[in-house]
Amino acid sequence: MSSHFKRVIFFELMIKNKIQPLFDNVLIRPLEAEAKTASGIILPETAQEKPQMGEIVAVGPGKVTPKGEKEPIVVAVGQKVMYKKWGGNEVKLNGEELILVEQKDILAIIEEDKMEAIKGAVQVLKKQK
Repeated sequence: MSSHFKRVIFFELMIKNKIQPLFDNVLIRPLEAEAKTASGIILPETAQEKPQMGEIVAVGPGKVTPKGEKEPIVVAVGQKVMYKKWGGNEVKLNGEELILVEQKDILAIIEEDKMEAIKGAVQVLKKQK
């Protein structure tokens, strides 16, 4: 199933369920965890590490500072991002596991063509541990 098709399905669910994060919260669909090690060993679900990358599926309107100024949201729906490992709240919607994080817990925006290079680098770092 293409990523565009998955996105369309999810946006239909968002409209149907009227999901709208509040303040500076961002709803993220985590990428699939690696099911196999670099050496080819298949990992059971319990041994797979939680991914720290995902696609943004909804964003809140922004946060208001104590001075009354609105802090802008710097991420947008559809972007791929890296987020803190222990940040956010896991949410289950229609059988799909999502993560709701504050904008400050998002560490980086990933360009689509760089995604495979990042996944490869993560595998190399895991080997070095």
